[in-house]
Amino acid sequence: MRKAIFRRRSGEGAPMILAIVLVLLMLFCAVAEFCRLWIIAQGVKEAAQQAVISTVNDNYDDVYHAVREGYAAGWYPDGTGRWDESIDTGDVYGQLSETLGLENTAQGYQKRSGGEIEYIISGLSVELENNGLSSGQSEGYTAVVEIHLEVPVRFLGNLLPSANMTLHTEAKYIPLF
Repeated sequence: MRKAIFRRRSGEGAPMILAIVLVLLMLFCAVAEFCRLWIIAQGVKEAAQQAVISTVNDNYDDVYHAVREGYAAGWYPDGTGRWDESIDTGDVYGQLSETLGLENTAQGYQKRSGGEIEYIISGLSVELENNGLSSGQSEGYTAVVEIHLEVPVRFLGNLLPSANMTLHTEAKYIPLF
């Protein structure tokens, strides 16, 4: 004998509908939190890209323009017939702080919103790859930035463990003329 799940009496489906609505509401909250994390990560990555491009462009004045050889590098003549390397790592934290409105704390640079920490940026790593003057073809004058992003995760009013990620971005300078 089968047991009927839905009977024809009024009001018996209300608990099932309520449970479905609550599950859908929780699913919506989870998707909204994921979207918040994704938007924050994209915004920080775009700001880091802007900062690394600015760093590469700031090194423009020290780049030896060897258009005929087809490569660029950060070198300058020292006056004795030799060349010295000239690289400026720039102020990536300063540019990120200005662009994103961050404040410097002991944990790193953090963004606050409504009195709560929205995210924390720390562990900045800037590497500049300079071409050698006698290297032949150019690999490009490249700046690579890695930064650690920590975003507190909230779900249904509770604070969960933070989402941690490392963002990587790079820029390459190649002279056109």
